[in-house]
Amino acid sequence: MSDVAEASSSGGETSQTGAASDQMWIVGIHMTKFGKRPDDDVVDLASEAALGALDDAGMTVKDVGVLAAGNLMYAAHGVGQMLQKQIGQTGIPVYNVVNACATGATALRTAIMSVRSGEADVGLAVGVEKIAGAGLLSGGSRASDSPTWEASGRFGAVASTDGRIGTEIMPGVFAQIGMEYGHRYGGADFELFARISEKNHANSVLNPLAAYSKAMSLEQIMGDVMIAYPNTRPMCSANCDGAAAAVVVNGTTLKKLSLEQQRRAVKVSASVLTTDPWEEACQILPNVNTLTKNAAETAYEAAGVGPQDLDLVELHDCFATAELVHYDNLGLCSEGGAVDFFESGAPFRDGSMPVNVSGGLESKGHPIAATGIANIWEVATHMRGEAGDRQIEGAKVGLAHVIGLGSACGVHILERAA
Repeated sequence: MSDVAEASSSGGETSQTGAASDQMWIVGIHMTKFGKRPDDDVVDLASEAALGALDDAGMTVKDVGVLAAGNLMYAAHGVGQMLQKQIGQTGIPVYNVVNACATGATALRTAIMSVRSGEADVGLAVGVEKIAGAGLLSGGSRASDSPTWEASGRFGAVASTDGRIGTEIMPGVFAQIGMEYGHRYGGADFELFARISEKNHANSVLNPLAAYSKAMSLEQIMGDVMIAYPNTRPMCSANCDGAAAAVVVNGTTLKKLSLEQQRRAVKVSASVLTTDPWEEACQILPNVNTLTKNAAETAYEAAGVGPQDLDLVELHDCFATAELVHYDNLGLCSEGGAVDFFESGAPFRDGSMPVNVSGGLESKGHPIAATGIANIWEVATHMRGEAGDRQIEGAKVGLAHVIGLGSACGVHILERAA
């Protein structure tokens, strides 16, 4: 990490303050079962994740000095404060975080920066969403039916680009991105994208927390309902309910914990958040590539590793087309080489660079604000050697990536404790 939050100590008597520390560690992390959770509301889900992470860390809410709570759909209600009322109100600072699909990763980064700056010794980050059955999500259209532009307000009378110069509905946006990559570099056709989805659904069988733990054949995937060519329904991420949470500490605090806590700690070697740099084209249509490339390059430099050092990657496969382009954006292959990278077998669970061994968003599910921490949970679990049948043996370094249109990209690099 290259930047430090300039934050002053605030809150109640239970908040902990300490000196700034360059070393950041995850000592507790938890992910709920993803899927349809009709009997649990947002606070129930957030509480399950938060208490699970605290229990995993061997701590209680009294140990926490700062809380960052990520939620998109109910953000106006102050989910962080609502969570406190269920698990314990201690007067500490609370940050309610909203950053599209990068919300969870941003919440974790907020907790990391607070602890790293010395505001607290222990930080808790939570991401939670309840969107099972929400349907197709858009990028935020603004209401107007006028077919011509008029100088009215910031955006004029034609507020939505949908159906005019493209689409703001997520399956369509990422369909365009995948097709553009195939047009530019070749080799990316309907069947190849379906094979990416087949890989991830096969991986999901080994993940009991996934929304859908079910293998699907290539024929089933290609023959299912077409949502936005070339993405059929199984090639799209599943809107669902779920939460994930993580407890972070600085290096000084880690040394005060038990040897077992230190053994299971996972080092956060890089925590990076980027937005779009200025490009004329992306003022109108989103560009998921440049900000991901910038985030990855910054993260590798901060961690002192390269793509060749990674033992596994959890990337934001909101659609099968997205996974392909992010092979390239994260530097897992040479520029334009994503198709060859996939064909080599590298991103399969038994390949040289396993990608989305959790089943990815296509199987694990995508409760928006929870996804960023859930991807980190997967990588951290492998760093600890606790991933069960899907364990990547000897995993020492892993990368977790999320992207939210608007746009924001979060990349975290994790390392196993020495």
